[in-house]
Amino acid sequence: MMTDTTFTRRALLGGVAVTALSLALPLSATQAFAQELPESQGDVDMAEVLKPGPLPEMVIGEENAPVTIVEYMSMTCPHCATFHNTTFDEIKTKYIDTGKARFIVREFPFDPRAAAAFMLARCNPAKPTEASTPAQYYPMVSMLMKQQQTWAAAEDGRAALLQMSKLAGFSQESFQACLTNQQLLDDVNATMKRGADEFGVSSTPTFLINGKRYAGALSVESMSALIDSLL
Repeated sequence: MMTDTTFTRRALLGGVAVTALSLALPLSATQAFAQELPESQGDVDMAEVLKPGPLPEMVIGEENAPVTIVEYMSMTCPHCATFHNTTFDEIKTKYIDTGKARFIVREFPFDPRAAAAFMLARCNPAKPTEASTPAQYYPMVSMLMKQQQTWAAAEDGRAALLQMSKLAGFSQESFQACLTNQQLLDDVNATMKRGADEFGVSSTPTFLINGKRYAGALSVESMSALIDSLL
């Protein structure tokens, strides 16, 4: 079960094969985009959702925005890449940058390669033992999502991630330091476990939006309709 899945530093550094592509949300593209206003998969207590977790929140948007969107995602999930490559930027422009919504990404890696990618997004290349800020985190996530096939399906995952990380300013040393940060790995694993145990997350992407849970790579039209219904 997902709640029992943890990843080790040995797996992160060993160039493991990717399994998440077969574990991602089993909705067809037609099902995921068919409805203009998506159907929720249940209720969640947003007060509990927004309590501090194992990792600092990567929040963008105004604190008092009327809509809060929490996305549980896996870096090797193709549906997550679809959302971030085709929907996220427009939603950010329309709603996050205008103070109508705030957005939080939380880690839900399906495999060690995804866990490693999240750790790298969390690391500051200049100080690999410290957490990054949202201003550093989201551009790294965006780069990895846009280039997902380059590294997620590579035979040597470690080498592919190192090459991608160097584009973001990592050195060999800071890359190694990040992926051997046991506390950060433990916190990524704990974030995933909390999402599964407390909020019913079992597939990616899963969105917790103003007390409702939604699954699937929501289109611009579907997410816009949902946010508009809450304003």
